[in-house]
Amino acid sequence: MVSDYSQYAWLIPLFPLLAFLALTAMGRQLKDLGIYISIVAMLASFVVALLIFVERLGGGVEDYTWDKLDWLKIGDWTLNMGFEVNNLNALMLVIVTLVSLLVNIYSKGYMKDDERIHVFFSYIALFSFSMLGLVISENMLELYIFWELVGVCSFLLVGFWYFKPEARAAAKKAFIVTRIGDVGLFLGILLLFWYMPGHSLDFSSIHNAFTSGQIDPTIVTWIAILIFIGAMGKSGQFPLHTWLPDAMEGPTPISALIHAATMVAAGVYLVARTFDIFQASSDALLVVAYVGGFTAIFAATIGVAQNDIKRILAYSTVSQLGYMMMALGLGVSYASGMFHLFTHAFFKALLFLGAGSVIHAVHTQDINEMGGLARKMKITTWTFAIGALALSGIPPFSGFWSKDLILAEAYDKQPFLFWIGVIAAFFTAFYMSRLFFLTFLGQKRSKHEPHESPASMTVPLIILAVFAVGAGFLNTPMNAWFGHWLTGEQHEESVNWAVMGLSTLVGVLGIGLGYLMYVKQSIARDFISGKAPWLYTLLNRKYWVDEIYNGILVKPLKGLGLLLELFDIYVVDGLVRLFTYAVVGLGRIGSRLQNGQLQSYGLVTLLGLLILALAIAGRRFIHVG
Repeated sequence: MVSDYSQYAWLIPLFPLLAFLALTAMGRQLKDLGIYISIVAMLASFVVALLIFVERLGGGVEDYTWDKLDWLKIGDWTLNMGFEVNNLNALMLVIVTLVSLLVNIYSKGYMKDDERIHVFFSYIALFSFSMLGLVISENMLELYIFWELVGVCSFLLVGFWYFKPEARAAAKKAFIVTRIGDVGLFLGILLLFWYMPGHSLDFSSIHNAFTSGQIDPTIVTWIAILIFIGAMGKSGQFPLHTWLPDAMEGPTPISALIHAATMVAAGVYLVARTFDIFQASSDALLVVAYVGGFTAIFAATIGVAQNDIKRILAYSTVSQLGYMMMALGLGVSYASGMFHLFTHAFFKALLFLGAGSVIHAVHTQDINEMGGLARKMKITTWTFAIGALALSGIPPFSGFWSKDLILAEAYDKQPFLFWIGVIAAFFTAFYMSRLFFLTFLGQKRSKHEPHESPASMTVPLIILAVFAVGAGFLNTPMNAWFGHWLTGEQHEESVNWAVMGLSTLVGVLGIGLGYLMYVKQSIARDFISGKAPWLYTLLNRKYWVDEIYNGILVKPLKGLGLLLELFDIYVVDGLVRLFTYAVVGLGRIGSRLQNGQLQSYGLVTLLGLLILALAIAGRRFIHVG
């Protein structure tokens, strides 16, 4: 069946682009109207995305591709631009537009006192346009263009409060670190272009070439790993994860937008979109799985020793992205990774926006300076609790079903990664219980009197809480509808009660440990830091990864840059200045000789004749001798 709505998918990124142009052209003059333009534009994009998604829920809907725009022609080779709609990107369109819409609404209340609010909304509109363009891209080069535009927008959003040195540094760090991954992706696209039959870069041709084995296996592995390096940068996989926690210097709505459903999801989406390439290389899949597994437990352990509410959630995001990559690397299908991306988008956006509501009330991000907020902020407390339970993998919340699906696949394919995932799940439940108990329960420790946020901020929390509860039921061991719909493949599903029981148990144990330490206080809070202060310092300082990078990369590169600067100033510019001074000096000598005085010309003529006479006489003297 031909899709009726898919042919209008190009409108989805167009609406936020028009909002960006309007806000850029007339931002200050529009005042509050500019905010509503941005919100209405995202609402329109969401409606079109939802129509496409609902239509594709029915069986037998064909994928839609429009590639009639000849963008680049070299000889007989032509690169077309267009857009493509299938079940995978239809799902992403709904996720991105819904979360972006809720973030826009939330920002109306959160950013209302900011003098540059119109600039803020214009950046969000541009970011949304870039991400949506990336999602519906028809070929790899088009995707790469939007991929880079997403990176530029993240630089603008993270550094929005540019007057803060920390924000400027975080923006530069995000831009530079993700560029490292982007170079890998660019090289992967070049290699793909070189070895693809007919140099085709569209996803249909890629699917045909790699599923039929037309590319040499060694080249396939290199292409897959280079593409994965690009995904590592955007999705914060170790060792390219360091930018993501520092990006918390941006406004909290941006943290929710970047770290929930958009920019960090781009890397996971890229691997899923090119999954045919990865399935053609078992070595590449193994790399993806183990990098993801290590990232999951690495970031989870760091999260237990952080005190900044947004940084705890940031390391949680890194850890959950590791789960998604691990799921993709298991090679069963991309359904489990994308399902976790789907559920994670809602409960992580909920947690970040809930954290913003808390920060808005108490004007601090340190959880040790909070406490007792549950009595004054009931909506924020209950919705945040739902998000925390979903992230901790407690049934029946959505995070349980998506995490359990990943663990079940790991149990069958890679038992070592299964145990890595289980341990990471325990740490996740523990640091989320620690965050919740210190923030919302106990005695009030804030200097400010807390208050509930306005409706523009709490309504998005309630909507996201509903999805954080219900989204997981789209794919359960008893009803695996989501995976079949997404991939078109029928997988045998069986309930692994051992995995489900163990994953639930570690979640409950993590929360229980947090309760004993931070509510009952039957276990001292400084139990670990007192017994093993080195371990606490190691986790609190994030394994000194930033310091290591600073020592072995940043400082040497700065030193090299200084040497090159000195070489440029004193050697390159020195030679230029030497020739400049020589020519200027010669000109000054000439100008002094040509001074217009007759007696000077006569004297020069006389000296010239004298020199000529001496030269002739000297020549005759030498000749006679």
